[in-house]
Amino acid sequence: MTHPHSRVGRPTFGQTLSAALAETQLRLINITRYPGQMVMEVVIPIVFAAMPMLLGRASGPDAAANFAANTGTTNYVAYLLIGSAVFTIVSGAFWHVAYWIRFEQETGTLEAVYLTPTSTLTLASGVALYSVIRGLTTAFIAYVIGCLIFQVNPFSGDLLVALLFVLSGLVPLYGMALVFGAVVLRVKESSAIVNLMQWVVSFLMGMFFPVSIFPPLLRWAALLFPPTWMTNGVRSALLGVGFFFDVWYLDLAVLWVFMLFAPLFGFWVFNRVERGIQRNEGIGQF
Repeated sequence: MTHPHSRVGRPTFGQTLSAALAETQLRLINITRYPGQMVMEVVIPIVFAAMPMLLGRASGPDAAANFAANTGTTNYVAYLLIGSAVFTIVSGAFWHVAYWIRFEQETGTLEAVYLTPTSTLTLASGVALYSVIRGLTTAFIAYVIGCLIFQVNPFSGDLLVALLFVLSGLVPLYGMALVFGAVVLRVKESSAIVNLMQWVVSFLMGMFFPVSIFPPLLRWAALLFPPTWMTNGVRSALLGVGFFFDVWYLDLAVLWVFMLFAPLFGFWVFNRVERGIQRNEGIGQF
């Protein structure tokens, strides 16, 4: 018999975890049906990095020295490939969350989710886990293949510290993706704002250049963007280009601060927007 004061319909932690993992499994199964898309996600970062890379090689023997004067390394191949690979992870995080929300809106299943004990944030967590698996896999393969094509060692430097920066950067990244998802939920559009976001993100995180060359105000804006610290941390660990605070653990500590703040802020914004839409506008107008 159910106790009269028990919370009927409130899912347990195990049920919540099961729902999130089911969402992850669903999307992993779905993407395996499109192997060509996965191949393109490996090829595109290499192509993006190859364009400035080949331009540098065409600039003559002084290209590497000029690059080192501004970045701290002559290994511009790995430098550009790291930026392109991390951008793939960052862009995928925003795109996967935004596309999931917009798809649920367009198919009318978002309303059905609201009628179940499972919250949209639980399903968003499952989408985020799927995105992490997909993004890390394609970025790693693209980086290794790109390095092999252009004949540089992909595993020089401190691999463990580089991995720490990637894993630490994922938490605030998906907190920001939730904020972006709240925008999609509000404006009922994903493709246009994702395309705009990609250019802004690539610029702020220093995809192909160090953010130290920015004017002061723009540099501060870039430093408030967690992927900037993730990108520079990986580059510094593998290539020795220099951490923002000279030592790796201070830069990592900044990412840990983002880890505490960004997810809570993302949850708060998403919940606020979601409740506002349910209360004031209704949800059947997508």
